[in-house]
Amino acid sequence: MKIGRRVSWFLLAFGVWSWVVWVTFAKNLVKDASGLAFDGAGNPTGYFWVHLVLAITSFLLGTAIGVIGFRGLRANARLRENS
Repeated sequence: MKIGRRVSWFLLAFGVWSWVVWVTFAKNLVKDASGLAFDGAGNPTGYFWVHLVLAITSFLLGTAIGVIGFRGLRANARLRENS
């Protein structure tokens, strides 16, 4: 399957964006002062675990999508060199 340059750049940018957004969210989740992520004794709540799973899933999907975009850019570069 061929992926064009624009789509490859979009996928790579989406992967990077996903990491930036979710790393920021994970940092804020760990530092939560509102009482949603941790109970009074400092133990994680269901809110914490659900959002941690969401963040990990987004890291994995963002990485996979970014890798596909990066590979598409490399393949396009190789095609240009050989043309």
